[in-house]
Amino acid sequence: MTAARPEPVVVALAGVPSLGGLYARGVAGSVRPGRSRTVRSDDLPRTRLHVGGVSPDPAHLTDYQRLVGETGSDVLPAGFVHVLAFPVATALMVRGEFPLPLLGMVHLANHVEQRRPLTVTDELDIEVHAEGLAAHRSGVSVDLVATVRADDDVAWVGRSTYLAKGYQLSDGDAADDDRPRESPDAPTAPPTADAPLAPTARWRLAADTGRRYAAVSGDQNPIHTNPLAAKAFGFPRAIAHGMYTAARALAEVGPRARGEAFTWDVTFAKPVLLPSTVDVRIADDGAGHAFRVWSSRSGRTHLEGAVRPLP
Repeated sequence: MTAARPEPVVVALAGVPSLGGLYARGVAGSVRPGRSRTVRSDDLPRTRLHVGGVSPDPAHLTDYQRLVGETGSDVLPAGFVHVLAFPVATALMVRGEFPLPLLGMVHLANHVEQRRPLTVTDELDIEVHAEGLAAHRSGVSVDLVATVRADDDVAWVGRSTYLAKGYQLSDGDAADDDRPRESPDAPTAPPTADAPLAPTARWRLAADTGRRYAAVSGDQNPIHTNPLAAKAFGFPRAIAHGMYTAARALAEVGPRARGEAFTWDVTFAKPVLLPSTVDVRIADDGAGHAFRVWSSRSGRTHLEGAVRPLP
């Protein structure tokens, strides 16, 4: 008889934690002696972290909108809500019971459901849990799921999939997960017939793009802000945040085209080295809007995804 899994344990935090302190804890935990590189599928903690009464800062919102090209308004872009929830997700990943290291974690994909608009005057409740520990051909992947409520209604749900390279599941079969990943050895998709020939925009990303997004998002991962640190992880120079390029693509779709309730999916392939010039294609595909970002020089895909209206 299979034992019942324990019920989730909700841990209330006094406020949204500082990412600086979390990264310090994450680095220390990632290099602790004796950390096993083998995990089991039931090793994820049942802990759910909860922060209530989060009030978006209008100045923070304005800085974010200007950086990624969103229209100035009181409505929170879906990527900005991710920024608000990200420290809570990071706080879960640096807890002692979390089986994978924060250091070197690779962002594979993001799925967001924006169920209704959120505004700067809303008071938000943010709750994060982990699920979906799975074998991947390069290690072990995990989903961090953030749920954001306003007035007791679920308004936004974000699922971020990460990869811990070099880890394995003790009870997992050979991985058949072929999702692209944001890493130096990521497979590169061949240019499609239409994307390189018909870009709808071209972005020139400056060398300080990572530092500018870090200042707005709080994500100070040194692979985005420090060329020497990026080289230590196998990148020739600093790389753009995946969520920065994804948020710019969402902004290119625009609020009118995406509507008030939508899904936003993105998968990350080859990272964007800084500085760099990339081509972008946003196209109505009949079900919504598909987007792709690729290198202007090589044609290699950096990310692709879609925005679809919710019923």
